[in-house]
Amino acid sequence: MRLLKICITATALISLPVFADDQNPEIEYLLSSIGSSQCVFIRNGGRHSAEKAEEHLRMKYKRGRRYATSTEAFIERLASKSSMTRKLYMMECPGAEPEPTGTWLTQRLEELRNGKI
Repeated sequence: MRLLKICITATALISLPVFADDQNPEIEYLLSSIGSSQCVFIRNGGRHSAEKAEEHLRMKYKRGRRYATSTEAFIERLASKSSMTRKLYMMECPGAEPEPTGTWLTQRLEELRNGKI
């Protein structure tokens, strides 16, 4: 079972697009996870599809990459709240209570690093 998890994780990371040296595969994984999540992304009171959430956060990452010096910094500085209103982003996933996007992303990151995906 552990070997299967390792293979799945390796396949997921290998299948990510080829990155320039300054791109972070963990951040790419998190962005892809949002886009395929089937969750509703709540931003400044508006409800958006998972695909639109990924698109928005990719745009923020592209523009603000200098603030994302680590995966944790990306989550904290770019992906957790609106840079204009300072309101937290929320993820509302099927069968679960809404939770802050930062919490949701941190859980995905821990699962990735612990080989639980």
